[in-house]
Amino acid sequence: MRVATEVGERPVRGVRGAGGETIRAAVFDLDGTLANTLPAISKLLIKVASEQGCSVTARQAAAAIGKPPGPAFGRLLGRPEDDSRVQAAISRYRELFAYEVLCLGPQLLFPGVTAGLSALRAHGVELAVATSKTTRSAEALLDVMGIRDLVGPVIGQDMVRRGKPHPEMVLRAAGRLGVAAWQSAYVGDTVGDMRMAVTARMEPVAVTYGVGTFGELAGVAGTRMCGSFKDVVSVIAAARPRSGVKVGAQQRRR
Repeated sequence: MRVATEVGERPVRGVRGAGGETIRAAVFDLDGTLANTLPAISKLLIKVASEQGCSVTARQAAAAIGKPPGPAFGRLLGRPEDDSRVQAAISRYRELFAYEVLCLGPQLLFPGVTAGLSALRAHGVELAVATSKTTRSAEALLDVMGIRDLVGPVIGQDMVRRGKPHPEMVLRAAGRLGVAAWQSAYVGDTVGDMRMAVTARMEPVAVTYGVGTFGELAGVAGTRMCGSFKDVVSVIAAARPRSGVKVGAQQRRR
């Protein structure tokens, strides 16, 4: 697969030349982008739904991943978000998350994430996370994977009034980094992620190893398509021509 395929007519900022624009910050989704939590979370969703008397398929569980707990369990159980069974499912999910997902620790990292984040930081790219998880849950996941110190602000669903695909959380992340939205990229694995990036005037960078399929993600004009985290770093490096970002550079110096 060719690295960083562009879909649509919108070029990567910083590669246009005339405007001299560069990507100074990268904001990342968490599940399906940095963390390979999808199999474990899918299994947990199925388990919790079953405890509430609902049979859920792996495909249905996968479609719920990336959504806040209320809408996710509301959809899986076929009930309003404020229904007592939905609320019970959310509580149970949070209770089991540490035992079913966090226990996997660094095994949850997608290949190249640690080296890639380290390389971006070394070359002056500001990093943040914006996720539909609660901030506490996101912080815990980043910590057990060993990459919390590599990213700056973490913006969770509980820190904003409107979640994805509304741009509030990514705009808050960029603001916390002190970087303009149009000088930032958002990296995610769903169509909602890409639409959020476009609305926020951020560079939309999609990874194809998460929830969204290539075709779905490519449907958002201007999206940069990446088949690996190394490709993500290459996209951002291309928009910082003087940086010379290389994946693994930090590891070679150790």
